Amino acid sequence: MSLDEFPSGPQTDTLMKGDRVATPMYEDPALFDAEMEKIFGKCWVWVGHESEVPGKGNFKLSWVGTQPVIISRDRKGDLHVLVNRCRHRAATVCEIKKGKTSSFQCPYHGWGYGLDGSLRAIPYTEGYSTDFDKANYGLKKLKVETFEGMIFASFNMDVEPLEEFLGNAKPWIKLFMKQGGGFPIKVLGEHQFKVPMNWKIQLENTTDAYHFPIVHKSFMQSLDGEATAQFSFLDNGDGWVEDLGNGHSVMVMMPELNDLDEGLDRPIPERFQDLAETLRKDYDEDQVKRIVRAVGGCGFNLNLFPNAACSLSFFRILRPVSVAETEIRHMALGMDGGPEAANQMRMRLHEHFQGPMGFGSPDDAEVWERVQRGSAGGADIDVMVNRGLGLEDTSENGLPKGDVSAETGMRAAYKMWKKVMEQ
Repeated sequence: MSLDEFPSGPQTDTLMKGDRVATPMYEDPALFDAEMEKIFGKCWVWVGHESEVPGKGNFKLSWVGTQPVIISRDRKGDLHVLVNRCRHRAATVCEIKKGKTSSFQCPYHGWGYGLDGSLRAIPYTEGYSTDFDKANYGLKKLKVETFEGMIFASFNMDVEPLEEFLGNAKPWIKLFMKQGGGFPIKVLGEHQFKVPMNWKIQLENTTDAYHFPIVHKSFMQSLDGEATAQFSFLDNGDGWVEDLGNGHSVMVMMPELNDLDEGLDRPIPERFQDLAETLRKDYDEDQVKRIVRAVGGCGFNLNLFPNAACSLSFFRILRPVSVAETEIRHMALGMDGGPEAANQMRMRLHEHFQGPMGFGSPDDAEVWERVQRGSAGGADIDVMVNRGLGLEDTSENGLPKGDVSAETGMRAAYKMWKKVMEQ
């Protein structure tokens, strides 16, 4: 398959068949190149969180697909997303992951750029003719918009407004941000690793509850009885997966935790009793209950097409590296200005599942890699994403809604994949 075969319907029809995904979706380098151009080159892509660049002069390195970018705040406090490439001879102008600066400078020939990407200085200007205009050679800029502290960028200057793109996902994002417990959300840190898999394998996983009791059996065994009951959502029968449109979906595992401002009259779980006692030294009982309830995170995974997920209590961000390699960032979230004891417990809960010593991430990474490895066998065998098909209801948004183990979210993402790839 060549890149020239896109964009046209018949080719995408052979790859995405509604409830089946053809093996080349994981394996074809030319298809990967087309995805980088059509999806990551034209859609809104999650690049960071405002807490990572909190003040003037702060910057953070990120990616849009395979292209390196810098998120920066200029002297006015405005956000910019800039391609990390000198306009002269292509060297990156920043290699420090995050920090604070007044400018960026190319290490090769010394071209200097402002925080807004404008070209400010060139050594030995006499080597250029008088009609050379620095105003035309700033760092390439992307379109930038934010929602609830989340920063999105796009190479497509004509892309639809971000809030229109997020659509039905917006109320869920707002619910997710309530785990600040009355304080703003901030990024506390992250685990970052690469897995030899196609990026769409990860896109599928965050909306896949079906695997949880099998892949995460060791995690379940590490919990106390109360927490085990919470995570036995396949047996409880009250969760669901909902197509939110534009490739987004939500998988609700613990509905009682969807809105963390509700249910504050419930007893504080035993595992949080020590934290509650610590908090009572500085907060009244209503605040203690709100903070404690928020520490455990919300009850759902929200998938945002094409690269981000608000997953229980953390951000999961994927970055396509190549057709068979994907970088994953698991970003721990805390309460900006909130009690240190609460943030410490959130970190310990994060580490329990995430990271190289966690009970969850290593098991996930193992099966992701095995999916990629297995796809090399039987190229004519389709991948099935048909669980729950024919058993779905229609949500208030007029879109499919299945039980918690349904593959409704995967079909939603692939429907959007097909739409974008055909444009």
